[in-house]
Amino acid sequence: MYQQTDMRFATAYYHWFFLIQPAPLPERMIGADPEFYLRTKGAHWGRTEGAFTPPAFADYLRCFSNPDTIHAMCEDYRAAATIDLQHDAEDADTKLAMPVLALWGADGFVGSTYDVLAEWRACAHTVTGHAVPGGHYLPEEAPEETLAALLEFLG
Repeated sequence: MYQQTDMRFATAYYHWFFLIQPAPLPERMIGADPEFYLRTKGAHWGRTEGAFTPPAFADYLRCFSNPDTIHAMCEDYRAAATIDLQHDAEDADTKLAMPVLALWGADGFVGSTYDVLAEWRACAHTVTGHAVPGGHYLPEEAPEETLAALLEFLG
């Protein structure tokens, strides 16, 4: 995705660029007010009012309040911008042999920007999937549809 970045992508996926900054910059900024970060991010990406129940949000906040969790999250994004790109380049001619299920939010950025199945078919031999209602947070915004797709896929 970094290779295809434009202003629309960079604006919608600002966190891909924020979280890859050297430690401890994003860790400290998120850790200073994890509830604000989580509520702002959730409002920006979620499309279903009330999708995060109070207990679910409390659990997200518990995780986002842990410095080790914040650091691990940042490290995942740092890897995506470094070693993962190297590994992807090394494996560019190799498609995944296992079946892949791709799900995305019908009202989210990914489905409105990319042909999701075509993107995954470039990387895997057997790809199925579809949009489900909502934005980015599929299990919270469309739990029944997400579960049904997983059960059918894992069948």
